[in-house]
Amino acid sequence: MTSSFKLSDLEEVTTNAEKIQNDLLKEILTLNAKTEYLRQFLHGSSDKTFFKKHVPVVSYEDMKPYIERVADGEPSAIISALELQGGEQKIFPVNDDFAKKMGYILALRSLVMSKHGVGVSGQVGVETFWIQVLRILDN
Repeated sequence: MTSSFKLSDLEEVTTNAEKIQNDLLKEILTLNAKTEYLRQFLHGSSDKTFFKKHVPVVSYEDMKPYIERVADGEPSAIISALELQGGEQKIFPVNDDFAKKMGYILALRSLVMSKHGVGVSGQVGVETFWIQVLRILDN
């Protein structure tokens, strides 16, 4: 992923979406299979089929005790192999890699909006993002 985005980037990720998603899942599983949370289901495996069979779909409430432990100062290896940052309102820990990927997604979204929004009744759209660091966790 680069810091400049073109419509061809959007076309590539939509054309190759299944491969990109499979590659991303493999990367996430390889990186995080040994975290405390996933270890209880995967026993160190990073196999996608094993993951789908053994790791349940959970809600925020299911993950909240793990996230709160990290927010209270325990090492982030409980839920992520990467160092995390989180806030207090509804804690959603974020690492640098996630933040970069979200930036990429937001840039692609803007491309779609500009491609399909040009000439729509002469209207102009404005996007506003509110970003606030509530607390940086020390591990």
